[in-house]
Amino acid sequence: MAFNVKRRGKITYYYEGDDPVLSSLVVEEQPDGDQKLYFSGLTGGYSAKNVLGLDTLVTMDPDKEIPLVFECWEKWVRDAGLCNSLADVDFIEIHAFGCQPKSPHPLVDPEGYVKEQERLRQAYRRAYGNWFKEHCPENGVPARFTVHVVDVPDRAASYEFYGTALLQKGRRD
Repeated sequence: MAFNVKRRGKITYYYEGDDPVLSSLVVEEQPDGDQKLYFSGLTGGYSAKNVLGLDTLVTMDPDKEIPLVFECWEKWVRDAGLCNSLADVDFIEIHAFGCQPKSPHPLVDPEGYVKEQERLRQAYRRAYGNWFKEHCPENGVPARFTVHVVDVPDRAASYEFYGTALLQKGRRD
């Protein structure tokens, strides 16, 4: 997929369609040639299914959803011609919005609901931490802000992520 691209000064917008609601990726040129990347929020549910053209929909499964979010972002940096891998960027921050369980219903099965909340939170921590260990072992881990919400627009998802990263052209390790 080729992005539509709009450049305005130091900012480049990468978006889809003729009448976009948001940009998938926004890049801010830094004075030293580095690029600050702003990844649009998305989920490993319907968002990933649509971005990656998947046949199956993942629902309430952080172990599968979280890697799909990063796979989408990696696709975007490749499609934008910025780099080949998310291992090439240094994430600064991730904002994660955790959804409440879709089932069981808290009024019908309050104990089951609390157990499902805990399962989702443990799976999220495991999947999130493992992704960085497996895909970017040389990089640091970003600051993270996690808030739990009732739901996000993607009703299949357990989490929605938004991220900011730096593509350092002249890395100084």
